[in-house]
Amino acid sequence: MINHSLILIEISCFQFRAIKKKWGFFFPNVNNLRMKSEQQQQQSWIFSPTFVFFFTALLLFGSIASLYAWLVFTPFVRTPFVTPSLGCQQDNEGSWSIGVFYGTSPFSLLPIEDRNVWKNQSAAWPLANPMITCASASEVGYPSNFVADPFLYIQIYMLPESNEKGELRLYRTVSFPLQWKLEKVLLKKPLVDSFLVKYGTKYWIFGSDHSSFGAIKNGRLEIWYSDSPLGPWKPHKKNPIYNTERSFGARNGGRPFVYDGSLYRVGQDCGETYGKQIRIFKVEILTEQEYKEIEVPSGFKKSYKGRNAWNGVRYHHLDVQQLSPGQWIAVMDGDRVPSGDPVDRFTIGCASVFAVAVLILLLGVLTGAVKCFIPLNWCPHNLRKRSDALLAWERPNTLSSKLRQFSFRLNRVHSFLRVWIKPNTFTGKIGVVLMCNGVTYIYGGNGAQEPYVLNGHYSQFTMLTMTYEARLWNLKMYVKHYSRCSSVKEIVVVWNKGKAPKPSEFDSAVPVRIRVEKLNSLNNRFNIDPLIKTRAVLELDDDIMMTCNDIERGFKVWREHPDRIVGFYPRLVAGPPLKYRAEKYARKRKGYNMILTGAAFMDMNLAFGRYWSEEAKVGRRVVDKFFNCEDVLLNYLYANASSSATVEYVKPAWAIDTSKFSSAAISRNTDMHYQKRTECLSKFEELYGSLSNRKSTFNQRNDGWDV
Repeated sequence: MINHSLILIEISCFQFRAIKKKWGFFFPNVNNLRMKSEQQQQQSWIFSPTFVFFFTALLLFGSIASLYAWLVFTPFVRTPFVTPSLGCQQDNEGSWSIGVFYGTSPFSLLPIEDRNVWKNQSAAWPLANPMITCASASEVGYPSNFVADPFLYIQIYMLPESNEKGELRLYRTVSFPLQWKLEKVLLKKPLVDSFLVKYGTKYWIFGSDHSSFGAIKNGRLEIWYSDSPLGPWKPHKKNPIYNTERSFGARNGGRPFVYDGSLYRVGQDCGETYGKQIRIFKVEILTEQEYKEIEVPSGFKKSYKGRNAWNGVRYHHLDVQQLSPGQWIAVMDGDRVPSGDPVDRFTIGCASVFAVAVLILLLGVLTGAVKCFIPLNWCPHNLRKRSDALLAWERPNTLSSKLRQFSFRLNRVHSFLRVWIKPNTFTGKIGVVLMCNGVTYIYGGNGAQEPYVLNGHYSQFTMLTMTYEARLWNLKMYVKHYSRCSSVKEIVVVWNKGKAPKPSEFDSAVPVRIRVEKLNSLNNRFNIDPLIKTRAVLELDDDIMMTCNDIERGFKVWREHPDRIVGFYPRLVAGPPLKYRAEKYARKRKGYNMILTGAAFMDMNLAFGRYWSEEAKVGRRVVDKFFNCEDVLLNYLYANASSSATVEYVKPAWAIDTSKFSSAAISRNTDMHYQKRTECLSKFEELYGSLSNRKSTFNQRNDGWDV
C-alpha cells in the first residue's frame, strides 16, 4: 500500500507531473487532492514551515538580544536639570562642553582639576572640567545644543559665524552680553572660523571659504590684510594659503596668541572626524606677499579615558590669554563622541537587525527549497490554472534529468541542514551576534560613561583599595576598568602583604600609587594619607566589578550628602538576637542602618579622622583581633558622632564578585565570616551604642536609585 501523502512530500514539484502521467491509475482523484491542497495552503499559509521558522528564529534572536541589553546596559536615568524645559538639546554634533586650563605658559596648560580648587566645605571638591555645558546655558531662554568655540574677552567686539549670510560681520556690544550692534560688514565672503589680529603694522584676517570652486572642506585657509580693523581689506598674494588635506590644520581652531614676541595660530585637525584635535603653528613670516608657519607641540596630553573623558574624542577650539600676574589661562571645548555619531549608530544598528531578518528569511527559504527544491507555493499549478506550455519543458532531457538528480540529493540532506541552522550552531550564533550588535548600537548609546553634574559643577574622587600579593591578577583587571571612569583622579593601592608591584605594571588611565604598609592590618584601609588631593574617597574592594555609571551615580549622591557614608551594599543591624545578616534580611524588613565600606564613598578627613581618633582605639583592637569588621566599626563611629542620618544606599545595576573565580578571597568561609562580625557587633554596641534606631528605608529618592 503506497502512502500518497508521503510521496507528495518527498518528491519534487517537477517530478509530480511526470509521475501523474505515468502512474495516473494510482491517483484517480489527483485534481481533487490538488484543489483541496490549494485551499488548505491558502487558509493555513501562516503555518507554513518557512514562515514558522522565520517568526520563531526572529523571536528567539530578539529575546536573546533584549536580555543581553538588559544585563549589559544600565537604564539611562538622569537627574533633571534645574530648568528641565531648557538646557540641552540632542543633535548630531555630539555633546560639546568647555573646560578651563591654567599654566605658566601657553604650552604648559593644565586642567582646573589639577589646581585643586576648593570652593567650600559643603560639597565635594575640587572642581573638575568641563566648567560649562549645554545644561549651564539654560538662562538664555531656549535650549542649546552646541556649547563650543569659547573666547576670553578684554575689549568687546564679536565676529560671529555668518557664513550663511555670505559675509563676515563685525559687531560691537551695546549691553553685554545680550545686546549687540552691527559695526560693519568686513568682507562679502562666506568665511568660517575667522579671526582678526594685529601683527606688525597691519591688521590681518584669517578664514576659510569652503564654497569657493575647488575648495577642500576643512583644508582651506585664506588671508586678508588692511591698515585699519574696519578695512578696506585686500587678499593675500598667495591665497589660498592652504587647500590641502583636512588633517593638516588649515582651518582655524581659535584666536591666535603672541608668546615671547612670536605669533601662533591654532588649527583644527579634522582627519578622522570633524574637530578631532587642535594643532599649533608658529608664524615665521607674515607679509603681504609671503606666509610661512611651522608646527610646534601644543603641550596638551590626550586623555587615556577615551569617551569617558569630556574631551576624550575631540577638541577643536582654544583661546589662551595672559593674566596680569603673568599666569596664562585658557578655555577649550571638547566632546566625547565623534561627529554624526547618533546617525552612525542608528544606521549600523538597523543594518545589523536587518541582516538578521535577511539571514533568517534566506535560511527559511533554503529549508523550503531543500524540502521540495522549490517551495510549493511557488509552483505554477498552485498560483493559477496550469498551462500546457510547460509540458514540453518538463519532458525528459539532459537538463531536467540532472535537475531531478540534484533534487533527490537535496531531499536526502534536508534533515542535516535543519540541524545546521539551529540557534546553537554556527549560523544561529551569527544571527545572535548580529542581533546583539544591532541592539548595542541602537539602545546601548555611544559607549561614553558620563559623570553626573551637581549644582552645575563636576568633581573628582580618589579610589582606594586594599590587597596583597596573591590577588595581583585581580588588581590589574580592577585598575584597567575603573581608571577609565570619568571622575576618577587617582587610584591608591594599600599593599598589605608580599612584594609590591610597580605602578608601571598597570594599564591605567590615571596615576596609580602603591602605598606599602608595615603591618598586615585591616585598619590600614583608613590610614590618614596627606597625598590624597580630593575630598572624596571611594573605598572599593578589588574583587568588586560594576559599571562606571554606577560609580558615577554613587559619587553624585555622596556630593549631595558629603557627611554620610554612601555605598552599594546595605545591611540591617537589629535584634534580638543581635546578629550580622546579609542584604536579604534588610530588604525583607524594608530598611537598613549600615553601609559596607568595601564599596562606599566618604569624606577622607571626616572618615579617616574618626577612625583614628582616641575614641576608636579599642574598636581598632577588635578589628586586629578578628582580622575583620573595620567597615562595621566605621559605621558605628559615624552613628555615634551624629544624630541625623549617616548612611545612604545606591543600588548598582549589576555587580560581580571576582573573588569567586579564585582561592584568594579574604572571606571565603561565609559562616565563619558572619560569626566574627556578629561578635564584633556585640563589642561595638557596648562601646558606641546601638544602631537599631537609625533605620533608613529603601526607595526614598525621586530618581529611584535606592530601590
